[in-house]
Amino acid sequence: MARVGLYPGTFDPMTNGHLDVIRRALKLVDHLVVAIGINATKQPLISLEERFALIEAEAGPIAKEVGSKISTASFSGLVVNAADDHGANVIIRGLRGAVDFEYETQMVGMNRVMNPHVETVFLAASPETQFISSTLVRQIASMGGDITPFVPPSVKTKVLAAVAAKSKRHGGRN
Repeated sequence: MARVGLYPGTFDPMTNGHLDVIRRALKLVDHLVVAIGINATKQPLISLEERFALIEAEAGPIAKEVGSKISTASFSGLVVNAADDHGANVIIRGLRGAVDFEYETQMVGMNRVMNPHVETVFLAASPETQFISSTLVRQIASMGGDITPFVPPSVKTKVLAAVAAKSKRHGGRN
């Protein structure tokens, strides 16, 4: 039986921390589905299609290098249902610290009750990426800061273009 993992998140934008988790998860599974959660109440900075393209461009070569398969998908419901929809038997979660751990352990318990056939695997963030979050990257970019250390170059380009477009739509205000 193939080991299929589901790595859920918003990836708005994808960060070096996300890539670190993807790189390590690809060594654990035969096929990794990077699943972008859609929340109707949130307006993402980067479009779904652009996030798919960025993930595929940045993570595709990593998958090829380790001999695993990667794909992207979107979902709008429960993560355990998305795992079922994609034939995943494991959910991959990245942990940046104790706060993430507290939240994620609650989610594991709830998910296990809803679907006992899907396991959750935590991958602790590497020390060089544990402080990176998509929220902080968006904030830094919107305030004119340098996001180079936190995201791949292709993501930086998309983020800066999206911030500039948003600023233009709002008359120079973010």
